[in-house]
Amino acid sequence: MIHVQALDKSYGTVHAVRNLSFDVPAGELFCFLGPNGAGKTTTIKMLTGLLRPDRGVIRIGGYDIATDPVAAKTLMGYIPDMPFLYEKLTPVEFLKFIADLYNIKEASTRRRIDDSLQSFGLGEARTSLIGDLSHGMRQRLLYIATFLHNPRVVFIDEPLIGLDPHSIRMIKDLLRQKVRDGMTILLTTHILALAEEIADRIGIISNGSLIALGHMNELRAQAGLEGRLEDIFLKLTTDEAGLSSPGGARRMTAPNI
Repeated sequence: MIHVQALDKSYGTVHAVRNLSFDVPAGELFCFLGPNGAGKTTTIKMLTGLLRPDRGVIRIGGYDIATDPVAAKTLMGYIPDMPFLYEKLTPVEFLKFIADLYNIKEASTRRRIDDSLQSFGLGEARTSLIGDLSHGMRQRLLYIATFLHNPRVVFIDEPLIGLDPHSIRMIKDLLRQKVRDGMTILLTTHILALAEEIADRIGIISNGSLIALGHMNELRAQAGLEGRLEDIFLKLTTDEAGLSSPGGARRMTAPNI
């Protein structure tokens, strides 16, 4: 469902993504992890067509994002890390706008919107201005909008930012149910416990390059460690940066302030 081959992207002298290749099959929840500045958001923006790669191939559902962008984008939903909402619209008006963008027929739109708002606990806020909603309510509205057209592929950059425990549980259950229904989801997160809990497979990027890919047992084998994803992630990214974990020859030191 997601095919990435030899992807490269630079900003001036900064090589953000280097020769990146991986595939995500239909019905998989794939977590894309890495330290700050590793190239995760740049990669997602290229996968969604918001950035043009310097070189490489991206196919979504078989459609090349460079040569057939409308067909590819029709299949996808995207929740960025810093989303934009029209604050002077109500949730109902915003969702109708999204439905129009995806040419969802009017006969089914109202019921789908009403059911979704109720399911996400936004029924009473349906006619409030989005600018008056709490951060958590806005995040839930984004999920409704993203899934409104039943996308086959969804990209999410930091899925749990600003959510309370109840909303976090709701979103985790929602993502797993969508995957069971056949949706493909690629998400990035700094919450390693979340990735370990819900991911089918995990890819780890560092300095723009993919340094590990696989199920948890495969990652343990690649890192030469047993245990949690946190330990594996720190070992792999520390080695890639040329630093040593405790006991090694080189280690990070605290700066003099």
